[in-house]
Amino acid sequence: MAGVQTAVALRELGFTGPVTLIGAEPHQPYDRPPLSKAILLGTAEGSAFDIDFDALDVDLRLGVEVTGVRPEAHEVDTEAGPVPYDALVLAIGAEPVTLPGAAGVPGVHLLRTLDDADRLRPVLARQHDIVVVGAGWIGAEFATAAREAGCAVTVVEAADRPLAGSLPAEVAAPMAHWYAEAGAELLTGERVAAVEAGTVVLAGSGRRIAAGAVVVGIGARPATAALAGSGIELGPDGAVVADRHLRTSAPDVYAVGDCASYPSARYGTRLLVHHWDNALQGPRTVAANIVGAGPEPQVYDPVPYFWSEQFGRFVQYAGHHPAGDTLLWRGDPATDAAWSVLWLREGVLVALLAVDRPRDLAQGRRLVAAGARLDPGRAADPSVPLKAAAA
Repeated sequence: MAGVQTAVALRELGFTGPVTLIGAEPHQPYDRPPLSKAILLGTAEGSAFDIDFDALDVDLRLGVEVTGVRPEAHEVDTEAGPVPYDALVLAIGAEPVTLPGAAGVPGVHLLRTLDDADRLRPVLARQHDIVVVGAGWIGAEFATAAREAGCAVTVVEAADRPLAGSLPAEVAAPMAHWYAEAGAELLTGERVAAVEAGTVVLAGSGRRIAAGAVVVGIGARPATAALAGSGIELGPDGAVVADRHLRTSAPDVYAVGDCASYPSARYGTRLLVHHWDNALQGPRTVAANIVGAGPEPQVYDPVPYFWSEQFGRFVQYAGHHPAGDTLLWRGDPATDAAWSVLWLREGVLVALLAVDRPRDLAQGRRLVAAGARLDPGRAADPSVPLKAAAA
């Protein structure tokens, strides 16, 4: 997404020079969200972007691995030889974290690429017993698809709740019930001791779970290994350190999407956002700064946004909740099918999560962008439109 959108944005802004798009995968560039939904269930043939790269005059080089970057020479090293550049955009994404000890064990899968989804589709079709390791966003989405396909699903999570790395305990707690409602077993506070052919062994209880397939969804990290020795600054999280214009520490090198962190003046911290919307929006800033659109370089500081479809629910999130000091509920998850959570900082809305309340999300996202102050009493009333709670 990030690489393709950068190429498209450059052309839309009138850039007429050569544009080369290099990708390690052999497939036509494709969208990733359908991989855990329609592609996995076989209800869609593919998710390739509907873009005519020839008409855009983009040199598309597929199945080409980038092995290094030499900023002093303005060259990218690839398996097919060096490629010179005037400006370089790193849109190298993230790679899934693997489960220790599971390498080479038959039936262990990741879900990040089109090839991963293609390997998993027949597994679901055969209705195997499936163990999902990790109850994060991708784990929940895969468990949803597996249950829809008629598989028996057990989800193993090391933390005491789902989405422990993403949401506070009180917000994630209601989501734990969704698994049982969908017929999936959720085991929290359990680590995987070993994965054997056809079996997952748990560390705490010693329980052995039959597993025709094991799907690992325990996080992702920036895929920046090829930048070793380049001199391009990486953060402790492995992400490319970009400035507010998405420029890296190397001249004429930019970074965008899952591989890059950037400073947010809105939240007063550096953000690393592994979500689709970031890979859509960032390229516009990068392209504008490459072509010099405007008297000053563009600053990148959007309201982060993502969504997840899981267990028959549409979950949306906007903002950065660690910046908040007050949490408000709109609706009660114990009695209401649809509900939202708001985070305020000194009365100003900084983030919200909406479950089947898309209007809350749409209005709240605009309020976060505007730095709007809310009346807490009205904001906590789910019958009051969120925009009407602005003070």
